[in-house]
Parts: sequence; structure tokens; C-alpha cells
Amino acid sequence: MTVVFVFTNFKDAEKFKKTSSSDDPEEEVWASLKQKIVEASDNPEAEVIPRLPSRNVGIEHIQEDSLPDSEAMVDWHNYTLIRAEKERVGPGEQGKPLVISKEEEGSHDSLFRSNGFSGYASDLISVDRSVPDIRHPGCKTKLYHAALPTVSVVIPFYNEHWSTLLRTFHSVINRSPSKLLKEVILVDDASNKPELKMQLDDYISKLPKMPKVSVVRMDTRGGLITARLAGAKKATAEVIIFLDSHTEANVNWLPPLLDPISQDYRTAVCPFIDVVDFNNFEYRAQDEGARGAFDWQLFYKRLPLLPEDLKHPTEPFKSPVMAGGLFAISAKFFWELGGYDPGLEIWGGEQYELSFKIWQCGGSMVDAPCSRVGHIYRKYSPFGGSGKGDYLGRNYKRVAAVWMDEYAEFIYTRRPHYRDMDPGDISQQVALRKKLECKPFKWFMKEVAFDLPKHYPPVEPEDFVSGEIRSQVDSGLCVDSGFGRQGQQFGLSDCMKGKAGAAGEQRFALSWRKDIRPMNRRKMCWDVNSYQEEAPVTVYDCHGQGGNQFWKYDPDHKWLIHGGNPRCLDHDPKGRRLFVARCDENKATQRWTIENVNLDQLAKWDDPMKDLF
Repeated sequence: MTVVFVFTNFKDAEKFKKTSSSDDPEEEVWASLKQKIVEASDNPEAEVIPRLPSRNVGIEHIQEDSLPDSEAMVDWHNYTLIRAEKERVGPGEQGKPLVISKEEEGSHDSLFRSNGFSGYASDLISVDRSVPDIRHPGCKTKLYHAALPTVSVVIPFYNEHWSTLLRTFHSVINRSPSKLLKEVILVDDASNKPELKMQLDDYISKLPKMPKVSVVRMDTRGGLITARLAGAKKATAEVIIFLDSHTEANVNWLPPLLDPISQDYRTAVCPFIDVVDFNNFEYRAQDEGARGAFDWQLFYKRLPLLPEDLKHPTEPFKSPVMAGGLFAISAKFFWELGGYDPGLEIWGGEQYELSFKIWQCGGSMVDAPCSRVGHIYRKYSPFGGSGKGDYLGRNYKRVAAVWMDEYAEFIYTRRPHYRDMDPGDISQQVALRKKLECKPFKWFMKEVAFDLPKHYPPVEPEDFVSGEIRSQVDSGLCVDSGFGRQGQQFGLSDCMKGKAGAAGEQRFALSWRKDIRPMNRRKMCWDVNSYQEEAPVTVYDCHGQGGNQFWKYDPDHKWLIHGGNPRCLDHDPKGRRLFVARCDENKATQRWTIENVNLDQLAKWDDPMKDLF
């Protein structure tokens, strides 16, 4: 007789919850599991003997002779660790922010400058600190296949802050089932901080939990991409997981990454990436998911989840592009794809190259909502490009030339200097694409990133209106945002047109995204975030989501209307103040003369991309 563990599935747990009077969802699920055991024990003909481990023992501690078969679904949580971590107190525990006193600001600032985040805060927090379990509640009862592949975790680093690097691999070891985690490979990309040399080797050798950790050292700095490749070449497990050196793995992070790969080795899986605050190390959610994408300057962007994905918030969902360096991939598939293109330098573009390659060459990529990893987004990068010039431009040109076919022209249109840039020898990458019989980029855009053009069109629709915005009460006054910083209010100034030497920012566009932007600063938008009677207008980073940045032009009334609860752009000519107020047909101060009004485009207000492609 085969002895396996059998656990209730999620639907059974949900059904039980509806009839249970317990206030603790975990208690309900465990009670349901116990009921399954009782029912099975009363049936002598049962072919499977279910076993229920101690509530406080995770599956990684179960005896070898009780391992379930490959199709069994099990609970991989380590409840002993979960309960222990809930009891931890101290600086930064439970992911809480560290408060820096005025007396400590000098030390804080010094270590901030060298890292782009607060190394001082990091040093005051335990490398084994607890983090909040902010997963969707359904993740806590979700089961995964018992037979999951083993893992090599590759963590490249260059001059990483000592305690931050330690916390990264401590979190991986602490929160990974020991049967799955085969090794952690740290790749030193020729760091010059002394503590990252012999001191790191000594640290690893003396800790009982560290036998699985090794260090690969590069002779010269090759950059993030080269370091990842070096680590991947040393990996011996079935799956490679790449992490950055300033991350923290969260509760039960590993099984959700491995489960899709166990069913199809050509699936790459990305975790949800949470935020570890660069200033105080607070651990918090970034959001609850979006699909990775790009614009036609190759800036990373995001697409909204599809309706079907929203119905299943704990299930993996397809994503066109990975965010960066946090993902799991079968070692077999990674090397079938040729790994990373070795011609890519330092960092940048590699997430596009690998994402395109995965999709176009027979694989797929998903995000796993139940796997969460915290990441420090540095305020700035303290590291240079190792004297390699415009390596980022060369990387982007290389990716476009190899993988994007005729769509590369949209990149060159926005970045004309890429057109004649030398990407280096791409013959091996072109040959690999041919050998693997990879699909054209047009297929990727049609089948995978099908809604990307609606959010980031290859050809920008025309503006609805553009140019100067002049008061009809005082034709000598124009709206002037004055090159203001984010959050800064602005008003009116003397119109500049035709005046030599005049300084100001008086040309604007009501874009196809239905926001108003300075024509020479297309990343800044008019923003109103107040509900007061005469709410000021500020400039703010464009978010493209409407709301407090939504504007519409009414050519009949000559109004610029703000928001879904409409108010009109208004002004005080004497004080030269600009604000929004309740629309009033009798107020001349709400009427504006706009230099260019595109009536044809205004007629396509509901579908500004109509007839564009």
C-alpha cells in the first residue's frame, strides 16, 4: 500500500468555512482536515491512508517514507516558523518602519549616500527579522503539488551593504523548505568593500544554517547580467531562481514559484514584488498585481489585470514581460534559450530579452500572487557603469534588432540615435532564434501583449488641443506652469508668444490620455487633489489613470473641465490665480482661447486611437 498525505482542496475548505462557527479561518481548515482523517479511517477499503501532520510541523519535516506521490496536493507552510516569527519583537520586526532620531541622522545620511538606501537602518534590524504576511487570505489555505523541483537561488551583488546582503540570503534559507532549497549561490561581481571578501567567507563557514551557501567571485566587474550568468552556470538544481541582493523572501514564497514549473518546465514564474522602504525598511505591498509591459522607449510599464485574472486572485496569471531580476525558471529551459544574451552589458534590457525569448520560443510566463518578495528600490544608484559608455542604449538596440522585427522601428522613431548604434555581434542570437523556430514579434504583440497598444500605442494619437491657453477676460494673460516642481501650484503670466527673451512654460497639450501636459515636459501633468471651493492646480508626475488628472475640453463653452465630478478651470485675473470651481455658464473667467483645437480628434474622444493602426 502506498502511504501518502492527502489534504482537503481549497473548495472543500471554503465549503467548510460556510458552515463553521469558528472565527479563526486556520482553525476551520484544520478542523476540516481532521474530519477527512476520521472519514478515511472508518473505511477499511481505502486505497490511501491520509495522514495529518502536527499543526506546528511543516511538510519539510515529514519522514521520507511518507512522501506523497507526484499528483498529491499538500500544504507546504512551515507553521512552526510562522508562529515563532509572529512572536518576534524589536527594531523593524513584523516589517515595521525604523524610526531614525535626530541624533542618528548623521550616521543615517552617511550610509545612505553610499547605498542609495539607509544602511544605518538596515544595521539596526536583525538579519532574521520577521515580515508581515500580506498575501491574499486564500493563499494561506492553498495547496501545491508534493513533488516540486529542487532550487538553486542565484544572488549577484556588487558592493552591497553588509547587513542587507545577509538579510537577503537569511530570508531565503529561513523561509524555504529544506527539501526544495538545494543551494544559494552568491555571485560577487568584483566588489571592493573589504567585508564582502574574507569576512563574508568566514561568516558563511561558521553559521550552522549556511552549508548550502557558496560564493562565486568574478575577477573583474562584468555587471549584473554577467554575474547572473556566472551563478547560473554553477547551479546544480532543477530550477534556478534569480534574486537581487537587497530582497526579503516572505512566508511560503517558494512553492507558488515552483508549482507551475512542475507542470510545464517551459513556464517561467515571477513573484509579487513588495516594497522595502529605502529610508526606514518598512515592508509593504506595492499593489495587488499587474501585468508587465513596456512603452516604445523601452521603459518598463504595467498593464491592468484581465477580468478573468481578477476572479481568481490567488492563481498565477500570464504576464508579457517580467519586472526585472526576480523570477524562477527551469534550468533546462533557461539553457535551451541560451541563458541571457552574453552580449548584454552591466544591466538593462535583459528582462525584455528573456521575456521575449520565453514567449516567442515556446514558453510562457506567469506571476504568482501567493509568492511575495520584498525589494528595496534604491532612491538612486550609487554605482557607475564601469566606463562602458551608453551600455543601456546598446543593450536596447541589441534586443530590438534580434527580437522585435519590424516593431523595432517604433523604438528607433522615439530614440533616433539607436538606429545607427552598433549593437555588437548579434549573429549567434539570430542563429539561436532560427534554430529554436521562434515566433515573430507580431505574434507576441497579437497573442501575448494584445492590449499593450491601447495603453502604450506605437504611434501616439494626436492631441485634442495644444498650444497656449489664453484668458478670454484678459487676452494678455496665459496659463504658465513655470517649470514647477512636483506638487507646485501655478497660475497665469503675461503671454510670451511673439515676445523675444520671455521666459515661462505656456504651451500645453490635452493628450489622448485625457490629461494636460506641458509640451516640453510630457511626464508632468496638471493635477487637482483638493475638493475646496476654489481648488488650486498643481503639476505632478503623470499616472495616466484619469481621476485627479482627468481633463476634457468643451469647444462650445470654451471650458477646460476637470474630473468626473466636473469643475471648470477658472482664474482671478487680478491675482493671476488659477483654480477649478463649479462650472457656471455666466462666468467669463472660465472661458479660454486655446491656440490649436483639433476638432477631428475631439470627435474621436471615446476612442482616440480609432483608425490609427
